[in-house]
Amino acid sequence: MLDIVIESRKASIGPNLTVNRILPFRLRRMVGPFIFMDHAGPVRAEVPDAGEYDVLPHPHIGLSTVSYLFGGTVTHRDSLGVEQVIKPGEVNWMTAGSGIAHSERFEDPAVLAGGELEMIQTWVALPEKDEESAPSFHNYTVEQLPVFTDTGVWMRLIAGNAYGLLSSVKTSSPLFYLHVVLSQGARFGLPKEHAERGIYIAKGSIEVNGNTYGEGKLLVFTKGGDPLIIAKEKATLMLLGGEPLGNRYIWWNFVSSRKERIEQAKEDWKQGRIILPPNDNDTFIPLPEDKSRPSGPLRRCFPECRF
Repeated sequence: MLDIVIESRKASIGPNLTVNRILPFRLRRMVGPFIFMDHAGPVRAEVPDAGEYDVLPHPHIGLSTVSYLFGGTVTHRDSLGVEQVIKPGEVNWMTAGSGIAHSERFEDPAVLAGGELEMIQTWVALPEKDEESAPSFHNYTVEQLPVFTDTGVWMRLIAGNAYGLLSSVKTSSPLFYLHVVLSQGARFGLPKEHAERGIYIAKGSIEVNGNTYGEGKLLVFTKGGDPLIIAKEKATLMLLGGEPLGNRYIWWNFVSSRKERIEQAKEDWKQGRIILPPNDNDTFIPLPEDKSRPSGPLRRCFPECRF
């Protein structure tokens, strides 16, 4: 039932911010439509400086970025003129489509000093018919996301459908994405209605098939299995998956079903054809000076993928 266990790797997304990179992985590019996953924090700055951990404006095509916080606050600004502070339990869902630029800034020094900042960001690849759709952005509040509780189990459905719950978050393909907290000894199962399913262990440890797995690991399961998950201690999990979309190429912040589209996106960013956020356009991340080709299935991702 267990297809692969992926160990997170350290990755730098800025001069002072290191994250745990979970997806993509050279032996498992995607889980359902999810092609990228980072876990940042908890971040604690000894001498917090506004701007020290910021992710400057940078471009995306062919995907939706999904930001979800366990703690702290992040300010999002994008090419559409959106400025949105995201808080814990909310969802920022930005669809890049044909091209968008955005920044993520950590503007509250008290949050950094208190070690409260912790977030998960995923990228959801778009179906081919939607890869060139108009960019859009939506913030969903805590009250808009369904929550279910049972003995030893708490879960919030971030997007999609699972366990009889349906999220109001607008998606482009069948998927599920959940934040789950299990008490020690709690027993839990995966949703059965999706072809590809994974569990990322953000905190704590769980037992599956008699083996124990700790934080920082992504467990990906084969289709149709019904594994029993037992919390060895209090555990925080992110469950994700859905229907596969087919092969996708990824280079830096660009995702596409076509290599040539990524080459076009590179040139568009170099030539300024992807608009910077109008309220955050003094600086930006330049196109990396890298000659590697877009990575496809079972090939290593360009190492400087960013939020």
